[in-house]
Amino acid sequence: MGLFRKLVEWFRRSTVPASADPIRHVVVLMLENHAFDQMLGSFQAIFPDLDGVDPANLRSNRDKDGIAYTQAATTGTSVSPDPMHELSNVLDQVENGNFVLDYSLAYPNTTPDERQQIMGYFAPGVLPALHELARHFTICDHWYSSVPGPTWANRFFAQSGTSLGRVQMPEDLADSALHWPLYFGYDQDTIYDRLNEKGISWRIYHGDIPQSLVLSHQRSRQNASRYEFMDVFDSDARGEEERFPAFAFIDPRYYWPGQNDDHPPHTTLNAQALLGNVYNALRQNDRLWTSTLLVVLYDEHGGFYDHVPPPAAVPPDGHSLPAFGFDRLGVRVPALLVSPWVERKVLKTEFDHTSLLKYLTEKWGLGPLTERVAKAHSFATAIRISGQPRDDTPGSVPVPPIAHASTTVEPLNAHQKALIAFSERLEQEIEEPVGKPARMAAMMGEPPLQVEVAKTRVRKFLAQQKVKAGGKWGHRP
Repeated sequence: MGLFRKLVEWFRRSTVPASADPIRHVVVLMLENHAFDQMLGSFQAIFPDLDGVDPANLRSNRDKDGIAYTQAATTGTSVSPDPMHELSNVLDQVENGNFVLDYSLAYPNTTPDERQQIMGYFAPGVLPALHELARHFTICDHWYSSVPGPTWANRFFAQSGTSLGRVQMPEDLADSALHWPLYFGYDQDTIYDRLNEKGISWRIYHGDIPQSLVLSHQRSRQNASRYEFMDVFDSDARGEEERFPAFAFIDPRYYWPGQNDDHPPHTTLNAQALLGNVYNALRQNDRLWTSTLLVVLYDEHGGFYDHVPPPAAVPPDGHSLPAFGFDRLGVRVPALLVSPWVERKVLKTEFDHTSLLKYLTEKWGLGPLTERVAKAHSFATAIRISGQPRDDTPGSVPVPPIAHASTTVEPLNAHQKALIAFSERLEQEIEEPVGKPARMAAMMGEPPLQVEVAKTRVRKFLAQQKVKAGGKWGHRP
């Protein structure tokens, strides 16, 4: 194709709205806590224009003792101890390149081998599902987490475009005055509200306790009824294409046994199995596959090294913190666009999690969310709008065996503690639906989560996925 024709095609694609593409179903799988260099950086050897790991120019970081650690290929699928990724840690990591230094200060007794984990990366093929999809579909090599901080804030940005000025991960409710808004104060409008307004179907599939339930609007009767466990996803994917939801968000399994969220120290092989099963289920239903876009994301980098400094960002709303104005993105994360309507290529546009919301908003003519969403770049131009779907996509990807549940009691991470405390307080409130404090009724949304909904949804999370011991949740024998 000549230069003139290329320019014409680029202009045509860049001016066609997302609503014109052939995608009728968008499925989002958001995993946990890994950086782009670590998971997909090695694909620079396959796609030379990818901004990743260059074996001829490996980068390094120094620890607190001044010892340098250089990027190196690894096959280790479980990292322990869990790298720090709160706001203060991440700001230091990205502003000063102190990824290993931060790790060594947080864990001064770690060994050199443990510190080397921060600089490790996976060669092509080590991650069976992610790497097979990366070989055949679109890699976004400048997709950043929305906030230089932990899980909750980034997941809220992915579903609403804001975290209402909060970044802290709550871990208990010992101080109600401090922690109350961190659990029950997320009353912003979400993408699910906008889909409801248009009558567009959606569903959240989850492994155990869905983190999105922390969003107040999700606890209404209307929205709580749209949550299903992952076995229902498999059934829905095998069913009629017309009955599959237009938008599906997948929350992985966060808790023992069988965690597949990819949050260290959980093995990444279980996350690979989840990703492989999701792709294979979609791929084996021809009508569904040819109308679907699967977006594979990680919520944040989890403290692992990435060499690209995060750029400035548009603050989403009027909320800010003394140390942070929500005017900078977080670290790069792995991101893939998977569909028979996307090419095998690298997409170099700057994205963050609100780019997903921008695409959905434009595609289905949804109402506005936040200023960050309004100014985000959409990935609509990556999707072909004419011709036939590709017929050269993998019929399936490898699914590694699920790792046996460890008998070792691992300490709970901040995300797990936060969801456990949230669920415990939520259960306490629904146990006494009559006479509960007025402020609680307001925090629960209107209409409040009903007892019968709680029994069929929240109670199921608690009963099936947590072990109650000594009157407290989150302990296991």
